[in-house]
Amino acid sequence: MHHITMYLDFVSPYAWLAFQQLPTTLQGLSCHVEYRPVLLGALLQQNSNPGPAGIPAKRIWTYRHVQWLGQHLGVPLQMPAQHPFNPLPLLRLALQTSQDGSINRFVAETIFRHVWEGGADALDPERLKQLQQRLQAQLRTDAEASADAKRQLRSNTEQASAQGVFGAPAFAVHGEVFWGLDSLPMLRDLLDGHAWFHTEAWENAKSISSGLA
Repeated sequence: MHHITMYLDFVSPYAWLAFQQLPTTLQGLSCHVEYRPVLLGALLQQNSNPGPAGIPAKRIWTYRHVQWLGQHLGVPLQMPAQHPFNPLPLLRLALQTSQDGSINRFVAETIFRHVWEGGADALDPERLKQLQQRLQAQLRTDAEASADAKRQLRSNTEQASAQGVFGAPAFAVHGEVFWGLDSLPMLRDLLDGHAWFHTEAWENAKSISSGLA
């Protein structure tokens, strides 16, 4: 069985698209997938990366691209009323359902749909109350739930960074990291045992020197 960790942040439209495409990618394989929320902004900051929203022209392109991808892939996706936004309330809410830093697919999908369907404000207080109600049966009720959620988010983000994750979505499997929606076919090839992953092309990427001083 393949053990895959998907690192995700609900603020990322590519994470939503990849989340929806992942079952198709893994069809016919024996896999266990862990879904671990991370703070994408922290990963970007660690790598001095402003992210797509930090470059005005790229921001516009990204919003057009993901909406086109949604209709192309048959995944409902409407930009929320404000983006980017602070995803901390959603990430912490998700992790209040968790004992170990991972969340189940129902929780992840419920929050993704809250953000990416309907075009509303993801942080609207009334909508957040409704979201919490939908997750009520999953939420921990012990006194440590809120503090644990904050701790788990830090731990997940640190764990991802230590594994070489620099963005979201990312998929960690067999000691390797695959980044982005467009890495899913490559991930499938690895899981299928494609011979390319045993060639110099894969290993030599680590030793190519930069021509920029």
